[in-house]
Parts: sequence; structure tokens; C-alpha cells
Amino acid sequence: MAINIAQKRARKAQRRKQVVAQKRRAEEAESSLPARVLRAAGLPIQGCFLTEALFDDGIGTLVLARGVTSDRVALSCYLLDTFCLGIKDVTFELVGGEYFQFYTDAMDSMSPMVSVDPSYARKLLRDLAVWSRSIGFAPHGDFATVERIFGDVNADASDAVFRFGRDGKPLYIPGPNDTALLIRRRIEQLRKHLGDEGFSWESAA
Repeated sequence: MAINIAQKRARKAQRRKQVVAQKRRAEEAESSLPARVLRAAGLPIQGCFLTEALFDDGIGTLVLARGVTSDRVALSCYLLDTFCLGIKDVTFELVGGEYFQFYTDAMDSMSPMVSVDPSYARKLLRDLAVWSRSIGFAPHGDFATVERIFGDVNADASDAVFRFGRDGKPLYIPGPNDTALLIRRRIEQLRKHLGDEGFSWESAA
């Protein structure tokens, strides 16, 4: 009799553990990056901005913000290198309206930003990702997930044609934090895909 009671209690405890584990997995899935981006993709677009001098300087930022109001927005940001490396960094976060305004003002003060159509922005991201992959540089690891914030925005609605690189070929400009080893690896990657004459590189200013 005591053994049966102990077995029942053990089975009951095991079921409780399973329920708790399932609940925890559900909560983790709900708070995961893909889930948060998916929820944000259905919200109204609050703004889409791009560094005005992106194609002149080769480096810049693209921002897409969604939210029911401007007081609380889902902010996705993409650091772009149109000369060589493609989509270098991607971030996604939920922010308050004051922070969103502060962020856009700060970005604009460093390098003026302009409002762009979301379809243009999505086409730019997709075309840049394809181009950079073709020379050996995949986009940031979170790109495919965060890019889904564009939701039903149709990249094909834009007829923009983008030309990447400079003077017809990739130009690699190492960043201030790039190590000598990383620089060598990237140059070898370019050489592997394009040959010695298919690209150029220069030291960062």
C-alpha cells in the first residue's frame, strides 16, 4: 500500500515537472527574437530612414520602426557596408518614444538621414545581402530573422537599381576595430572569389 502511494506521488510529481517544463518552453518561445519580430511585423510603420550618404561613403544605417503609436516602437536597425561587407550588424529592440526620438536625432546628427519607402528599404537589404554573399560575406546572423519585421512590405514594389562597390568593384575599408588577422582573412576571401584585380582595399581613415 505504501509503495502504491509512493508511486502515485512520484508520477504526480513527474507530471508537474512536465507541465512546468512545457510552460517554460512556451514562455521562452513567446519571448524569443523570432516571436517578438513576428508580433512587431503586424504593427503600423512609424518610420523608415536611411543614411543619406550611404552610397557615397559606403557605410550607413537603415532603420525601420513599427508601433501602434510613437510612444512605444519596435526598432530594427541595420548597419550597411555597400562597398564590400554587406549587412554588418543587425539589432532589434522595443523602445519608448523618447528613446526612439533620441536615437534618430543622434543618428541624424552624425550623418544626415532621409525617409525612404519601406519597399525601397527592403529591396536594398535583399539585394545587398545577395551581392555580399556572392563575394564571400554573409549578412549578420540575425538578419534573416529581423528582416521579417518588414512583414507584407513588397520589395518588388520598388524599381530601384542599386550598384554596390566603388568604381565597379568591391572596396574593402577595414574598420577601426578590425584586427590584423581579420583584415588578412577578408582580403584572402576577396582574392579567393575575385582574384587579385577584382577588388581593392585601403586603410581606414
